[in-house]
Amino acid sequence: MTLTMTLVRHGRTHFNARRILQGRCDSPLTRDGRAGVRTTARHLAATPFRAAWASPSGRAVATAVELLRHHPDVPLRTDPGLLEYAFGVYEQKAERVLDEVVAWPDLVADVLAGTHPGLPGGESGREFMDRTRDVFARIAATHDEGHVLVVGHGLALGAYLATVDDVGLVPLPNASVSTVEVETDGSVRLTSVAVDVAQQGHVAARPMRVEVPVPSVA
Repeated sequence: MTLTMTLVRHGRTHFNARRILQGRCDSPLTRDGRAGVRTTARHLAATPFRAAWASPSGRAVATAVELLRHHPDVPLRTDPGLLEYAFGVYEQKAERVLDEVVAWPDLVADVLAGTHPGLPGGESGREFMDRTRDVFARIAATHDEGHVLVVGHGLALGAYLATVDDVGLVPLPNASVSTVEVETDGSVRLTSVAVDVAQQGHVAARPMRVEVPVPSVA
């Protein structure tokens, strides 16, 4: 039996459009962001989802609700394990402010490796990677087969994909689709990554790849 998890990054938000860091903070979807999500929703309309999970952040829930308009009988559950990485004191600040302190590739490499101590007021790389592995393991344990929708965030979803395959951190456009297949024997494989069906581009995704060895067990 095969479980197929369809991972969708939330739609573009006002903070995304302005290149403002949002991990635990939130901002609403832009008009263009909602239009992109609707395009992705049509793309996934025929997928026979049996369940849906989302980060409790407003932007992720709003995206999930729009995607599920084509699946009115599918229940939506939220899980804090799907929350975005916490940027601490840099939340709601321009990306360039953090860039002046630490280069994004260096930060992400250390976070994915679980060695970053955390930004002031934020969470450590180990905490982030532990909860990311844990939430996807729990989702897989809850559903042994079929199709499950998971709506989350760029760094959080990207971090999980990096634990499945040696792809580094792949930039995930808003409303993009990635798929992962989990077999009953526990094997996991990527079947698609960062498919930009909504044509949102990399306005809100860092146009780069960070390749680091990500430990399978923290």
